[in-house]
Amino acid sequence: MLVAPEAGALRLTAVNEAAGLIGLAPGRSLADARAIVPALTVRDAAPAADAKALVALADWATRYSPWAAVDGDDGLVVDLTGCAHLFGGEAKLLADLARRLGEAGIAARLAIAGSAAAAWGIARFAHLSRTIVPPGEDLVALAPLPVAALRLPAGQADELGRLGLHTVAQVASLPRAALAQRFGPALASRLDLAAGRQNESLTPRQPAPAFLARMVFPEPIGHLDDLAAAAERLSATLCRSLRQAGRGARRLVFRAYRSDGEVSELVAGLTRPSRTPAHLARLVRERLEDLDLGLGADVLTLAAPRTEALADRQVNLPSFGPEAAHDPALALLVDRLTNRLGPRAVVRLDPHESHLPERAVIAAPALAPPAKVSWAETVPRPVELLHRPEPVDAVAEVPDGPPVLLRWRGRSWRIRRADGPERIAPEWWRQDETELATTTRDYYRLEDGEGQRLWVYRDGLYPAAAEPRWYVHGFFA
Repeated sequence: MLVAPEAGALRLTAVNEAAGLIGLAPGRSLADARAIVPALTVRDAAPAADAKALVALADWATRYSPWAAVDGDDGLVVDLTGCAHLFGGEAKLLADLARRLGEAGIAARLAIAGSAAAAWGIARFAHLSRTIVPPGEDLVALAPLPVAALRLPAGQADELGRLGLHTVAQVASLPRAALAQRFGPALASRLDLAAGRQNESLTPRQPAPAFLARMVFPEPIGHLDDLAAAAERLSATLCRSLRQAGRGARRLVFRAYRSDGEVSELVAGLTRPSRTPAHLARLVRERLEDLDLGLGADVLTLAAPRTEALADRQVNLPSFGPEAAHDPALALLVDRLTNRLGPRAVVRLDPHESHLPERAVIAAPALAPPAKVSWAETVPRPVELLHRPEPVDAVAEVPDGPPVLLRWRGRSWRIRRADGPERIAPEWWRQDETELATTTRDYYRLEDGEGQRLWVYRDGLYPAAAEPRWYVHGFFA
């Protein structure tokens, strides 16, 4: 039994089947329960842990259908529309579900009905722990059950009982106008939901992907070669659906439903929409070693939760100009590198509108649209820019002139030619960012007697800076 404090006393929150047979039920005080069974074994309830476990169970239930959701504090609802035949019919599906839950130590009451409202009531109030309602007979199956099977508020169910209405059949036999006048529209609406005459708004825990391929195995598999072969077959099936819809995958989710009840998944993103089976299979195959399979998986799925329109087109020879970004072969290469190295490792450098050298270049995705600024519009800069400017000892003929001698990195540099200065002022609107210089810089291009060219600057204006500080910032070719 599980107990939790409520209204100044410990009360039962959950009981097992044996306790239910002797009259114990949730809501009863622990003192009353121990008066009936002195040796009653109890544990403290853990609502947060229960809720987390129920969410994990809902994710596991997507092995039967991509549409599954948590229903209240103790239930799940799964839409099996179009899925039962994959498991040999509703009876075999329900038997498989009951077996797996039993092996996991989970006691469950299961029902398949035409409406979620009917399945809810039958699962909780029918005498059988497993029920399959024939099509169109939801209200017939609910008829002998108590009115609470309609999922009514507790106060309304008690009021119906005081009027002698104890079963669903008794309530359903009354004129609808009388029901609405006495109890409002909610009771009639619950009857319509249970009978399937009214659609019930249900939200899955995770959006059901429009494109999904599934494979079921008679025995759990766990060898990487078997998984790779399954990934190829799933990719081919998924791409056929994408091609028929004129779509391409932008995000893939590969899920392995393990035999121990856990779910492991891999997620891969694509730079551009694709429905090439070999490409999608490769993205999954390269990550299979990261998948935790436990004792093996008996259901595998590959879904494309995010897609984009992708029309068939003639592929031309690769180009090396601006059209290279539209080359599908290049997109495939970028996807492979990104999937293997990470999105921050596959980038290109674009010019940026800033006079400060530290801000003049930004990293952009490899196949992003062209930058607003072209390299032709930028001021020439060194081919190699130091990560941080390095201080240098400099001697100048005049205080505000270029240096004629430098001492840097343990050697002397005698300057033969100098060009400048190029004055770069700080960006006043970013003065709060202290990682960049906040003073005006005078940059010079210097060349020594051996033809090596440096890019150096004096920090601060003369004569404001009594002792000018010099820095090397980069090298020219």
